[in-house]
Amino acid sequence: MAGVIQNGSTYYAPKGAYYEGNVRIDGDFIVPPRTHFWGRLVVTGRLELGMKSSVALDVECGSAIVGSHARIKGPLVAAGDVTLLDHCVVYEVKAGGNVMIRPDVHVGDVTSEQTITVHGRIKSGKLTGKSMKVLGN
Repeated sequence: MAGVIQNGSTYYAPKGAYYEGNVRIDGDFIVPPRTHFWGRLVVTGRLELGMKSSVALDVECGSAIVGSHARIKGPLVAAGDVTLLDHCVVYEVKAGGNVMIRPDVHVGDVTSEQTITVHGRIKSGKLTGKSMKVLGN
């Protein structure tokens, strides 16, 4: 794929890149800060979405770490774990694993097959998981 660097099964987006169409990565995908996707993002492995990055539509991945101040305007669906870092905005999360939500996250409904852990204050829709942990205020 043009504009993506591959190292084994891990792919890297170049710093400051933007992608106009849908993107599919077969492997892990590390996205630096301020990278923007104007379509869907599908990653068969682990997604690390850098701070202040954005995805205009939905994200499907194996697992995800969403950087601080990043935005996902559609649903985030992950087979495994999801971590939402401080101040990110995500439309909705459906995870097969654990979900960790850091302070000042804005998220819609969160559904997890495992544990949802909330650190500090967040704004969210309905939280549905096997168990809930709330740490701090």
